[in-house]
Amino acid sequence: MRTLVTSALPYANGPIHIGHLAGCYLPADIYTRYKKLKGEEVIHISGTDEHGVLISLEAEKQNITPQKLVDKYYKNIKDSFERFGIEFDNFSRTSLKIHHKTAQDFFLNIYKKGYLEAKETDELYCQKCNRFLPERYVEGICPFCGFESARGDQCEKCGRWLEPEMLKEPKCKICKQTPVIKRTKHWFFKLPMLQNRLKEWLDTKKEWKDNVRAFTDSWLKEGLEPRPITRDIPWGISLPLPEAKDKVLYVWFEAPIGYISATKQWNEQRWKEFWCSSDTRLIHFIGKDNIVFHAIVWPAMLMAHGEFILPSEIPANEFLNIEGRKISTSRNWAIWLSDYLETFEPDPLRYILTSNAPEKGDVDFTWDDFLARNNDELSDILGNFVNRTLTFIQRYLGGTIPYHKRWRAKDEEMLKKVKETGQEVGELIEHFEFKKAIKSVMALAKEGNKFFDYERPWENQETRELTISTCASIIANLGILLEPFLPFTAKSIRDMICMQENRQWDEIGKFTANEGGELKDIRILFKKVSKEQIQVEKAKLGIGSAPEIEHKKEIEIKDFEKLELVIAEIKDVQEIKGKENLLNIRLKIGDEDRQVVAGIKKCYKREELIGKKVIYLANLKPKTIGGIKSKGMILAADIDGKPILLIPETDVPSGTRIR
Repeated sequence: MRTLVTSALPYANGPIHIGHLAGCYLPADIYTRYKKLKGEEVIHISGTDEHGVLISLEAEKQNITPQKLVDKYYKNIKDSFERFGIEFDNFSRTSLKIHHKTAQDFFLNIYKKGYLEAKETDELYCQKCNRFLPERYVEGICPFCGFESARGDQCEKCGRWLEPEMLKEPKCKICKQTPVIKRTKHWFFKLPMLQNRLKEWLDTKKEWKDNVRAFTDSWLKEGLEPRPITRDIPWGISLPLPEAKDKVLYVWFEAPIGYISATKQWNEQRWKEFWCSSDTRLIHFIGKDNIVFHAIVWPAMLMAHGEFILPSEIPANEFLNIEGRKISTSRNWAIWLSDYLETFEPDPLRYILTSNAPEKGDVDFTWDDFLARNNDELSDILGNFVNRTLTFIQRYLGGTIPYHKRWRAKDEEMLKKVKETGQEVGELIEHFEFKKAIKSVMALAKEGNKFFDYERPWENQETRELTISTCASIIANLGILLEPFLPFTAKSIRDMICMQENRQWDEIGKFTANEGGELKDIRILFKKVSKEQIQVEKAKLGIGSAPEIEHKKEIEIKDFEKLELVIAEIKDVQEIKGKENLLNIRLKIGDEDRQVVAGIKKCYKREELIGKKVIYLANLKPKTIGGIKSKGMILAADIDGKPILLIPETDVPSGTRIR
């Protein structure tokens, strides 16, 4: 059994925002990555939707051709996906010749079979612009609420769906002239001919998500009506009929055919194996605004054609809102992926959007939640477990992952949990429950932290290597478990422990760390996010204002030269009795020992600090703190009141002067 995964074709009139990601692209990527780790044959297909009225309208606004517009946004969208880690086997375009030919052939197939009919209709026509006006080219007064700038397809104020002729005092959006009614001819897809077949087929899909079933049941209950599949606009795919050269295919009709043309482009020899064989599972990842087309209209088109398989699953997600409001690109109420990636790494957003996925209802993204989940979950749980284990190996075990001489019952229990987690997460992904799946992975990291704390390897030298071997094995398995969700993090883990890249999902819990292997380039997995950074992001949405940086008085270079800043190595750390947040730290600066008192106990554990290289202000006047004479100061950044130690990027010898 092979699997063909598609994700909805993003419209090439603007960049990708996080609502798009949460709706279909991230779930599709998680599912595809998992299937590949299972060793199954699966391909992920998508591409930009590049025709239609909105493309033409945006091109006119920017005073460029539609082709130049879609070229611009194809590159932007493709680049954003790549930087975010969304992998496609082929990310195509509907403006390509292969798609035009595929769509025209599809049209002719169902035309010859009698599923299309021509009808004359009355539509608005602008005499000044000399063209028929599609819905988005018309503005007027909403007949329901009186809003003066209602579009020809929908009123943004009251939300009612409209037809252009329903508007009061309609105007051409381009020239502002009043249009006239004019007769034209269009081709319609005779959906009622397929209603009974659709119902019989949909009745077999009892396992589909409730939101998908609700939409299909409602539409079938109301009864299907013929839908127009042509338009009077210049930008699109020409109708392959002699009498209709001035018509183009309606974008809703030809865009899903892009799944087929993109698969053809991927492999012209093998594409039929995926589209014409009963051994293929076809899975469409979409948002709920696309349910009707993918669950009713598109299957009806496939039935009419007769040569292609029907969708096996349509795991549609609901909507992602931002800070309590619906995303609106026209009002710039969105978080654009390309903007996000200029400031933050991709995996924190992948994690937040997965752990708060709109799987069963609309959910809200807030920047405060982003901060909390990044700092409290990714950094303090997952990142902390990996860092403290690998740092311990580097400091106490010479950077070599220890051999295990025997397994204790508690070690075997932990590895059993790893295996069970792999089985549970796999089952959840199979059923498109990604939110529960990532929660299960994080629970394993939390268990690893608890195990490390309970075993106290910094004190229990006799069991130290066993404890660390078990922790390292958990981390090695996390390098696979995290791959579908946080691929950049998973790769960093595998790189640090020099782990083979060809591990598969079914090996989870069956293999241990690369014992005897040397660690490489240990680094922090997740940077803490500050409240100031979040303020900046909120300000972009118009929430509050960006924080002002308080600048101190300028100094001369001679003032800076008074500071003796050097690299120091922490050799020992002791608690100070009766002091909640103070630590007595012994430093090594070259051949000299120094003692400082630092208020960092709440943020750092003893074993995390020993061996760490820090920046030290050596010529600060000594001061008695907590009854101990402290000479100098360790430098740290203040992140929301929490000290974050400043450490050199590479391993610099202690005593090195900072200039």
